[in-house]
Amino acid sequence: MKFLKNNITLILLSLLCLVLIFISCIVGSGSISVVDSIKALIYPLIGKDTEEINEGVKYIIYNIRIPRTLFAALAGAGLSICGLAFQSIFRNPLSDPYILGVSSGASLGATLAIVLGLENIIFGISGMSFVFAFLSVIIIIKIASYGNRIHTTTLLLAGISINFLASAFISLLMIINQEQIEKIVFWTMGSLSNINYSSVIGVSIAVVMGIICITYHARDLNALLIDTQTAKSLGVNVERTKRIILLICTLMVALIVSESGVIGFIGLVVPHIVRLIIGLDNRRMIPFSILGGIIFMITSDVLSRTIMPPSEIPVGSITALIGSPFFIYLLFNAKKRLKQ
Repeated sequence: MKFLKNNITLILLSLLCLVLIFISCIVGSGSISVVDSIKALIYPLIGKDTEEINEGVKYIIYNIRIPRTLFAALAGAGLSICGLAFQSIFRNPLSDPYILGVSSGASLGATLAIVLGLENIIFGISGMSFVFAFLSVIIIIKIASYGNRIHTTTLLLAGISINFLASAFISLLMIINQEQIEKIVFWTMGSLSNINYSSVIGVSIAVVMGIICITYHARDLNALLIDTQTAKSLGVNVERTKRIILLICTLMVALIVSESGVIGFIGLVVPHIVRLIIGLDNRRMIPFSILGGIIFMITSDVLSRTIMPPSEIPVGSITALIGSPFFIYLLFNAKKRLKQ
């Protein structure tokens, strides 16, 4: 019965994703009508002539909204699955790419690439983002490690410290390079306004690889949730698994951040909600987390475009505004259950 219920929920979430993708493609901060947007989107699918549709409308739909929507879906899925993986290997529901300093490290790398004029070089921004994200992870783990164990409290404190340190360096770079301040602010607040098809292709490869890798290691992640010794007794190569997961997640986060800037709370909130509904089994959590991340991210992006037209609110601000109160609510509920 529970299996059937989960499958029905999965189908409904998939349908909701498709509806949101459609809505995201037809609404925005531009002045084009919803009817024209629907025509531009639907006519090619049904083989109808699109000559009556304004070229400007077609350009906005095909070259701005569709790639932006696809990227939002990929970013939501990637950040959510990274949060799930981090929470499993560190056995802490508060672990996510943002809190652990991975996103901030990647953002600092992107900022340095902008300041050094590497943004027009292939892998310039994404390469620097990956290097600094990976360095952040290494530093945090070194700080939090004691022998073969990682101290959870120290891990979180180290992540927060890296966040502050990266933010301080970014602020300093903004002051020194005021001519680049608008581009740097873009990274620190998160935005999908400059997304194109090349952004989608690069991130899609990393996200698909990451989802396959994490799905393959789902059983190992379940064992790591118990403790390291149990995982070893079940035949899990703990250190190798952690290194692989950290590497693939860092790559995903770095590529997403290099295109969109810092987007927080998706990797924290979505897996936590899914865990409360579905349970602790990562094999079942993975598809729900992917769909939940897509729904969260696309909804946030649509809101960022439609709340104050023709201006756009940074999508990172929307995810924080939605995610923070909801997560506080979840923590209060957990506290109430502990009192009972």
